[in-house]
Order: sequence, then structure tokens, then C-alpha cells
Amino acid sequence: MKIELFGVRGSMPSPGKQTATFGGNTSCVYVQQSNGESVILDSGTGIVELGERLIDNSAAIAILLTHNHWDHIQGFPFFKPIHQLNRNITIAVGNVDDKTTKNAILTQMSGSCFPVKHQNLPANISLNTQLSQQPSFTINDFFVTTAPLNHPDGGTAYCVYADGRKLAYITDNELDPPGEVQTSIEQWVKFIKGADLLIHDAQFTNDDLSIKHGWGHSTMTQVADLARLAQIKNIAIISHDPSRTDDELLAIEAYLQTQYQDLSIECGREGRVYQFSPI
Repeated sequence: MKIELFGVRGSMPSPGKQTATFGGNTSCVYVQQSNGESVILDSGTGIVELGERLIDNSAAIAILLTHNHWDHIQGFPFFKPIHQLNRNITIAVGNVDDKTTKNAILTQMSGSCFPVKHQNLPANISLNTQLSQQPSFTINDFFVTTAPLNHPDGGTAYCVYADGRKLAYITDNELDPPGEVQTSIEQWVKFIKGADLLIHDAQFTNDDLSIKHGWGHSTMTQVADLARLAQIKNIAIISHDPSRTDDELLAIEAYLQTQYQDLSIECGREGRVYQFSPI
């Protein structure tokens, strides 16, 4: 299994010299298995660069959306494969609370919001709103399990299996929400157990919680503690605050690596590749 980070920023893109090391594109992760099949996790602005690569082949594309907040769908209108004639693209929409906006990844390209209307796209785009409501499903030869996110407006976390390996992708998610809990810590431990890599949102520091508790994100130490409980070694923190500079993220990363020396934990960077041999 090969896992590539194309977008690791949260809330909004953050281009500029102060974010060049970790990157300013919003959520997008590309996963490939040894037989050539692949799946895309989220469609933030990171998917635009990925699209430049994917236009060179005709393979069917599968996109798993965690939820419909802007930073997870805003790259889709600029994803070049949607403009390829008869390109087969399946989108599994996260299990969001408001069913009237479940197709937001397409309807953002409508009305006065975007010049190219989704109805006129030449690709064969299939929107599936049922898959994420199932405990497990198969897509593009990947076995996928699901869990509900603790996040305003709902959403879905995914564990992706292939080549005898497991990736846990959980964003955006609040591990200690002040209101109703959709998935408890104990349930998260069970869900991610055995993962070769945990990619989890950690947009907040502990100091942020005084004003942002309930906004649907976790802290860095909460994610590290979860990984310890689940005995997961490799962790990539994503959904970086848009105002967080490279220097700040490097300091956070150094702190985590000092405090959690039993873990291989890092702040996710655009262009980072994780490779796990088939077993």
C-alpha cells in the first residue's frame, strides 16, 4: 500500500512562504495498492495536483468524502479528470446530517457559484450516498470500514484495507466532544486497531480548546494518546490550522516526538509518501 498526502491543511487553503514546508492545500490523500487500483480520500484543493497525474490514464476513479465542508470538496471543480469524456468517477459521500445538501460536491458547480455546471461535465460521475451508511463496503478492490465522525453536520471516517495493510483516515473529528458522542474513544480504539498508519485531524492545541471546544476538531495530544491506546505506531496529524506556520508546526512536531518517543508521529506534509509492502 502506497499512501500520498496531497493536502493537509484544514478550513481553508493557506498558500505562502510561511506554509511552504507543510503545504497550504486542503484535505486530499491518495492510496494505491500493488494491483494498480487506487482510491482518493477527500477532495480539498490537494486533489488538483493529483488530477494532473490521473489524466494520463483511463482507470476508474473512486473518491471517499468524509463530509461536505468546503475544505473537503473545494478542489473538485478543478480536478481535471471530471472534464474527460466518459471518465468513470464514483464519489461516496460521507453520512452527513443534512440530506438536502448531500450532493454538495456537485451542486457547488451550479447557479451563480461556478461558471461550468456539473450537469454539463463530460465524465461519468456517480454519486453514492448509501455506501458510507454501511459498516463496510468494497470499492476499486479496496475493503473499507466506516465510523461516524464527531463533527458538526456529521460525516464518516474510513479504514481502508489492501495488500494485507490498513490505513485509518479520520478527519474532521473531535475525540472529546462537549455534546452528543457519535463514536467514543473505546469505539475509536476498536475501529483503528491494527492500522499501519493513522491519519487523524488535530487542528487544535490544548490552548485552543478554551474557545473552540465543540468546533469538531481534536488536539495533537488527544490523537497521540488515542494511538497509544490502540497500539498504533505510525501517526500523521493533518487538518492544520490555516494560520499555523511552518515554524509552529515544526515546534509542535518536535514536542510530540519528545513526549511520545514510543510513537512515530509527525505533522503531515504535502508530498509525504508512506510505503507498506504487501503481506
